[in-house]
Amino acid sequence: MERELRCSMKKIKAMLFLGTVHHGMIDDCPSQIQSMAEKETQESVEDGVDGHLGEGASEFEDLEYLRGFGNHFTSEALKGALPEGQNSPLICPYGLYAEQISGTAFTVPRKYNQKSWLYRIKPSVTHEPFSPRQPPHSSLISDFTDSSNSSITPTQLRWKPEDIPKEKTDLIDGLYTVCGAGSPFLRHGYAVHMYAANASMEDTAFANADGDFLLVPQQGRLWIKTECGKLEVSPGEVVVLPHGFRFSVDLPDGPSRGYTVEVYSGHFQLPDLGPIGANGLADPRDFLSPVAWFEEKHIPGYTIIHKFGGELFESNQDFSPFNVVAWQGNYAPYKYNLRTFCPFNTVLFDHADPSINTVLTVPSERPGVAVVDLVVFPPRWLVAEHTFRPPYFHRNCMSEFMGLICGTYEGKAEGFLPGGGSLHNCMSPHGVDTPTYEKAISEEPRPSKIDGDTLAFMFESSLIPRVTTRAMESPKRDLDYYKGWIGLRSHFDRNHVPQKKVGKTR
Repeated sequence: MERELRCSMKKIKAMLFLGTVHHGMIDDCPSQIQSMAEKETQESVEDGVDGHLGEGASEFEDLEYLRGFGNHFTSEALKGALPEGQNSPLICPYGLYAEQISGTAFTVPRKYNQKSWLYRIKPSVTHEPFSPRQPPHSSLISDFTDSSNSSITPTQLRWKPEDIPKEKTDLIDGLYTVCGAGSPFLRHGYAVHMYAANASMEDTAFANADGDFLLVPQQGRLWIKTECGKLEVSPGEVVVLPHGFRFSVDLPDGPSRGYTVEVYSGHFQLPDLGPIGANGLADPRDFLSPVAWFEEKHIPGYTIIHKFGGELFESNQDFSPFNVVAWQGNYAPYKYNLRTFCPFNTVLFDHADPSINTVLTVPSERPGVAVVDLVVFPPRWLVAEHTFRPPYFHRNCMSEFMGLICGTYEGKAEGFLPGGGSLHNCMSPHGVDTPTYEKAISEEPRPSKIDGDTLAFMFESSLIPRVTTRAMESPKRDLDYYKGWIGLRSHFDRNHVPQKKVGKTR
């Protein structure tokens, strides 16, 4: 048994893939485990896991993280790299450069102020001039004040999962915009993107000067290098890459697909809990930020892609931007496992509003109204009596973009697939499809649990999104979406005796 554990399939696969061991070194391992590992390793190579993964595989094993949401962290890759008693000494330890990154204006109230100090081998300014990226990224839209790139429609929309591209495509090139509102020029609004990719970013980093990126991988892990350190993000997790930070994404599992929301207004924060109390929903301790890590590499022609005003610009430098030896502050990338969310629900009757499942929010200037909410629909028990338990029929002053990470969404028995998406715009009617409704009203109302393999989410916004031309004309758009409701028949019966009300009446 000990030998089998030492020679686990996972370890053999890693050794074979990295080329750090020849087959003779594992001959004493059980033959069944050997053959399975060799077979899966070969399949991974054939599926397009790119070659420069070898070095990264060891780098992303057993990552450590800093726990907490909005904390002021300190982290050193080399002991003593953080200056003591001040932020910007005349000469920093190890001869590093001090560089501040500000996520908010200097003068915002202290409780909202976000910034970090980075201590790096070379400063970010050491690069060649920016130039527009060629060819332009025509599928990436940010300015929705320009009506030529998008349109408005009250029609309920749904899309099937995007195909993984056949040509080599990294995550940035694989982004395409579905909808959005506002403009980065106004510093107000948001955009919903999706991505389909099959290649890692080679000697390339991306920075978004327009706003925060929140990524929701649906297929394939993301190995993300940031200036603060490394993150491994799996399907079922989300990652926030704040405004301005440079990052690079590797795809260790090859083909990858997922969702992105980009916000031009402020930053994500935890929602208030109100009468729920001090605990519940997303726990601050479950948010994980990277520990300091750096690479000291001379890389001629290293490319920085800079998103600015909705357009992509490029610059070159001769070193890795991930050369931060230490950092301190409350402005940093972080990830969160949606399966750690502690859901609340009704325990006697009626259906709770979906806001009860809010993970993160970007508030607007109006109290209680969000530019964007991230809402999750996790596994949970349904126990309400005398109640239609699936999501109710609804017309909402907010606009809702839905995505499905895995499983089957409780409100749609057919057609809504993992990797797909739907958009129900402001005041457009929506609700469960016909099979879901008929099943719900005919079942005996026993306690039931939404499957543990199901995970859906929603980006909800108070702004009315415009839909991009690409999304409207996409062959993945489900033109028959409306038919899921056409079959809803009238159950009206003048002679039907109403059910007895729940509880006592006066």
